[in-house]
Amino acid sequence: MSEEDKERLRRQMESDQFNARGIEAADRKWLDEAVRAFQRAIELDPESAHAHDNLATVYSEQRQYLPALREYLEAIRLEPDSPTAHYNLACFLSSQALEMAIEEYKAAIALEYEYPDAHVNLGLCYVDAGEHEKAIAEFRTACRLDPDDLGAHQELAASLIDIGEYAEAIRHLKEVTKAEPDNIDAAIDLGIAYCHQGFYEEAERAFLKAQEINPDEVLAQYHLAALYAAWDRPEDALEPLSRALELEPARVSSWAERDRMFQLLRQDPRFEALLRGR
Repeated sequence: MSEEDKERLRRQMESDQFNARGIEAADRKWLDEAVRAFQRAIELDPESAHAHDNLATVYSEQRQYLPALREYLEAIRLEPDSPTAHYNLACFLSSQALEMAIEEYKAAIALEYEYPDAHVNLGLCYVDAGEHEKAIAEFRTACRLDPDDLGAHQELAASLIDIGEYAEAIRHLKEVTKAEPDNIDAAIDLGIAYCHQGFYEEAERAFLKAQEINPDEVLAQYHLAALYAAWDRPEDALEPLSRALELEPARVSSWAERDRMFQLLRQDPRFEALLRGR
C-alpha cells in the first residue's frame, strides 16, 4: 500500500470516528456539537456520503433548510444508488419544503420589503399551512404596495372568505370582476360571499355569470344549485345540481351530502335520487 493510500485510509477512519461522535451528539440533541463533528468528518473525507446525510438532518432540525438541502443533494451525488439517501431527501422535502419556501420569501422581503410578488407568494404559503391571519396580512401588504395587482386582491378575498369576513371580500371581488369580467374564479367567490351575507339575488347574478363564462365549470353549477336550495327554490336547484353531477359525480355527491345549504332540498325525493344516480 502506498503512503498516499495509507494517508487516505487514516483520514477515512478518523472521519468515521467524528461521524460517530456526531450521531451520538445528535441523539442527545447537542445539535451544535453534532454539526461540528459532522463538518470535521467531511473535512477529513469529503466523499463520506453518510456524513453529508447526517449533517443535513441536523441542519434540518436547526431549521437551516438551504444548507440541509445542499447536504442531502451532495449525499445523493456521492451515492446515487443509496435508497437511504433518496429516502431521507424525500422525508425532508415532504415535511420541510413549505417551511423552506416561507423562510426564503421572508428573506427576500427582508432584503426588499416593497416586493409585492414575494408578499403574495408568502401569503399563499401561509394559506397552504392553514395560517390564514398571516396570509391575509401578506395579501394586504401586497395590495397596498401594488393596488393594481388584481391577483393579490383576489387571493386576499379568498382568505377573507375562509375566515368569514365576507363584506370585505365582496369589496375586493367586485373590483376584480369589474376589471376582469371573464374571471370565473372571482365570479364564483363573489357569489359565495354574497350568499353567506344573505344577498341571494346578487349571488345568483354572480353564479349565472360564472355559468356563462364556462358552462362546464362544476363549481359554478354546484354553487348555483346550493344557492337555489338555500333560497327554497327546489325546481331551480335541481337542474344545475344535475349538471354538476354529470360533470363530477363522486365529488359533487360528497359535497352535497355534507352541505348545509341543501338542507331544505333534502326533503325532496328527487334530491336523493339525483345523488344516487337514479
